[in-house]
Amino acid sequence: MDHKFDYFDFRILEALQRDSAQSQRALADEVGLSQNACWRRLKALEASGVIRNRTVVLDRDKLFGGFVVFSLIKTRHHSADWLRQFRHHVSAIPEVIDFFRIGGEYDYLLKIVTRDMASYDDVYKRLIADIELETVTSYFAMEAIEEQRPIPLS
Repeated sequence: MDHKFDYFDFRILEALQRDSAQSQRALADEVGLSQNACWRRLKALEASGVIRNRTVVLDRDKLFGGFVVFSLIKTRHHSADWLRQFRHHVSAIPEVIDFFRIGGEYDYLLKIVTRDMASYDDVYKRLIADIELETVTSYFAMEAIEEQRPIPLS
């Protein structure tokens, strides 16, 4: 479905990126529309797939002191069958919270969140089990300076 975005659509999307749990009335007031008009636009944005879901952002430090690892993976395999198997394998590891196929020296980038180094080692062992990878290079985050920033719309 093609959706032509306008000023109000972008205002709605910006507001939802800041707080997706706000009430329909608060959202309509913030963007300057009636509740009905805002609701119709919101439903159209959802139907078009621009809004995939609404989630809650958790503070991992307050939950369990989240340990963040970025793993770069290089492989010699590039067949569709291998890729399907690899996607299924990685997607079954819940600690992998972001998973990208990338260009450049490496083929894949994973963002992994665990409790500590020992937990990451367990994830690493599951990652390399039953699938052939050429290289796994991991970098450990020391501090999240900016994370989960809103997508700029203007």
